[in-house]
Amino acid sequence: MRRRQVLASGTALLSVALAGCGHPAVVLDFEEATTETVAEWVSTAPEPGSEAYEVVASARDDGSATRRGRSDLFDRTNAVRVDGRFYEVSETRVASSEVTVYTVVVEAAEPNSTAGLREVAYEDLPETDRERLRPILVEEEPPDADTGVGVGYGTAAEVGDDSVFVPERQYDVIVRNGDRYRVRVDSRTAEEFEYRYEVTEVAPDVESFAERVRDRYLFTLSGLSDAERAVVEEAIEGAYFDDDEAFRSVVDRLRSHEGVDVDDSYGTWLLAYEGAEYRAYAEW
Repeated sequence: MRRRQVLASGTALLSVALAGCGHPAVVLDFEEATTETVAEWVSTAPEPGSEAYEVVASARDDGSATRRGRSDLFDRTNAVRVDGRFYEVSETRVASSEVTVYTVVVEAAEPNSTAGLREVAYEDLPETDRERLRPILVEEEPPDADTGVGVGYGTAAEVGDDSVFVPERQYDVIVRNGDRYRVRVDSRTAEEFEYRYEVTEVAPDVESFAERVRDRYLFTLSGLSDAERAVVEEAIEGAYFDDDEAFRSVVDRLRSHEGVDVDDSYGTWLLAYEGAEYRAYAEW
C-alpha cells in the first residue's frame, strides 16, 4: 500500500494532521480494525467492467489473460478482490514496443483570431471526443488564452476510428456557447508492454482472507510503560504528534514486528491492544 493511500484512508490522522498549517514531523495514529477493514487494507477491489476486473476474471476463467498497456495494473503487495473472492495476481511483462501517444491541447482563442480556420461545434463532435473534452469544456472552468489544457488521448488504437483529432486533426477550433477554443495535437513516443496474467485464489471470502492477514501480521502490543501507554491512548483518541522519548519507544516496539507496509520513515502495522485490533500508522 502506498503512503498516500494510507493518508487518504479517512482516519483521524488525515483530519487532524491537515487541519493545521502544515504536516507534523511525526505521527502515530491508531484506527480500529474490523474484519472488513482488515481485508480492505491489504487488497484492491476493481470495479466490475474495469480493465483490472476483466483481466482478473479472464485469467481466473481461462487460466491466463493478456493485455497491452504502458503501465502495470496492480500493486504487487496487494491481493485482488473479485466477485467476493481474493486472488494473488501474477503480472508479467513478456514483450515491449514503441507506440505514439497523443495529447489534445485546448486553449481559449482571442476574438477574431480564428477566421478561416476549420471549426466544429462541441455538440457535433463524435462521442469519443466529447467525453474526453467534457471535463475541461463543460464540467470545469474552461481554459483561457494564456494556459492551454492538455487531455491525454492515449494511442490511436485506444482512441479508435471515431476521433476527429487523433491521429489526424480535422478541425482547428471548437465552438461552445459562442466561445471558441483553439486545438492542437501533441504526440510523443512511449514504450508499451504486453502483459501476461495468472491468478491464484488465496481466500474464498472476507472472513477467510482477514484471518490470513491476521495470521501473518497481527501481534499484541503489551507491557507498556505509563508514558508509552499515554502515547497509544492519545493515538487511539485522535493522533499523537510529539517527537518525544515515549513516542520513539512505541515506534521502536512497532518496528520490531513485521509491518504490512514499512519504509525508511513511515509504516503500518496490524496489532491487538487492550482486547481490540488496530491498524497503526506511524511517521518518524
